[in-house]
Amino acid sequence: MTVTPPAGTAGPPAAAPRWRAPAAVAAGALPALAFPEPALWWLAYGALVPWLLLVRSAGSARRAALEGWLGGAGFLLAVHHWLLPSLHIFILVLAALLGLLWVPWGLLVRRLLGGDPGPGRVAAALVVVPAGWILAELVRSWEYLGGPWGLLGASQWQVPAALRLASVGGVWLVGLLVVAVNTALAALVSAPRARRAAAAGLLVCAAVAAGTWWWAPLPRTAGTVRVAVVQPGVVPGEARRFDREEALTRGLAGRRVDLVVWGESSVGTDLGRDAALRDRLAALSRTVGADLLVNVDARRSDRPGIFKSSVLIGPDGPTGDRYDKMRLVPFGEYVPARSLLGWATSVGRAAGEDRGRGARQVVMRLPSGAGAGLRVGPLVCFESAFPDMSRHLARDGAQLIVAQSATSTFQHSWAPEQHASLAALRAAETWRPVVHATLTGVSAAADARGRTVGRWVGTDRSAAVVYDVPLAEGTSPYARFGDWAVYGALAALLLYSLSLMRPASPGR
Repeated sequence: MTVTPPAGTAGPPAAAPRWRAPAAVAAGALPALAFPEPALWWLAYGALVPWLLLVRSAGSARRAALEGWLGGAGFLLAVHHWLLPSLHIFILVLAALLGLLWVPWGLLVRRLLGGDPGPGRVAAALVVVPAGWILAELVRSWEYLGGPWGLLGASQWQVPAALRLASVGGVWLVGLLVVAVNTALAALVSAPRARRAAAAGLLVCAAVAAGTWWWAPLPRTAGTVRVAVVQPGVVPGEARRFDREEALTRGLAGRRVDLVVWGESSVGTDLGRDAALRDRLAALSRTVGADLLVNVDARRSDRPGIFKSSVLIGPDGPTGDRYDKMRLVPFGEYVPARSLLGWATSVGRAAGEDRGRGARQVVMRLPSGAGAGLRVGPLVCFESAFPDMSRHLARDGAQLIVAQSATSTFQHSWAPEQHASLAALRAAETWRPVVHATLTGVSAAADARGRTVGRWVGTDRSAAVVYDVPLAEGTSPYARFGDWAVYGALAALLLYSLSLMRPASPGR
């Protein structure tokens, strides 16, 4: 016998259409097109709208959580897809695990934008939904969870107004504004009763960008430094690559450079155990008339373990200034919880042996040549993705930030362009020019406002390129006040959580 429920009562929840799950993955992946190499930066201001509209229409909180998770996994997989040849199926596992960070965001979207929200709920969404996104980005930015590669705000690296925002509140403030614009657009489409509130939100976002452009201070110019980047290109064999780096460096003689920078892992033998190699590098410094900043990737002669180290070379050899990389690439340079995840080495190119970690950041003072006295702050590889590291170098007195990288494993992917673009953000945040030097491209330089200096050196080139890099004085608001935008977002989430403990006001 079939029992028909009385009119006006709810029956069992209907099953969600099958298309919603793949749609959530695709909608989450869409913002990846705003990053290099496609670099459709303008897409970021509407790319989240399909995902927002999907999640707000979820039939239950459980469904919204699922679609937040699937979209987060899709976003991470799209932004990091170039890791697939190295990690193989393990990249799917990582994306699925880290995608869970967007579950709370999905619940917030449904609660604030679901149904037929009024102006009050939409106004709250314009603050709380961006804050929830930043919380997910903040947690995944922990170095042991993979680091802050692909932060949404980083897609705006070539937009002058966004770079000005970054100088005030870092990449986090840019991300908050981008998500707020997406939230307002989604509300305009889906909340007829609150379209005025959504439109007002768009106007506020525009006013924040315009006001920052008008009000935010600018760095003061303070001379120019000539920095040469040596990019050998794809050269098989460590010895042949060194020979190519040496030949390119010799070609810089007479060009009056202040500093020569080699890429990550440009030297494969510890200089403490190889006197002949030390002599060759010292001779290069004398020939060029400038100090060399090389990167040694080798087993140390003075302590156990393999380290990646920025080492400054003068005309008499190593100066004693050395920076050991602090934040290592998970699986690429160490395997987290190796006793549990060591199997990753059998399915991909995970590190067979964990590299050692440095203990502190270092600001080096050039001892010789035309650049004598210049204070340089080195970063290695994806350390340039961490806003706090470049900010600390600037606060410690660095006049120039140098990032040494090697993306040769991902030569024919989006990774080299994505990595090079970070130089502009770090420069704008700190008011310190950034030189990004790689083995195989893309190498680049940015001035203290985040503007590109010269041309990028693409992955198809083997060259020594000289950049005339403008120096700057002053302390940016972000360097001075730090991650205040993050703390503000966390405070907004806390206040909203407390408000849920009170009875809801009628008519909201």
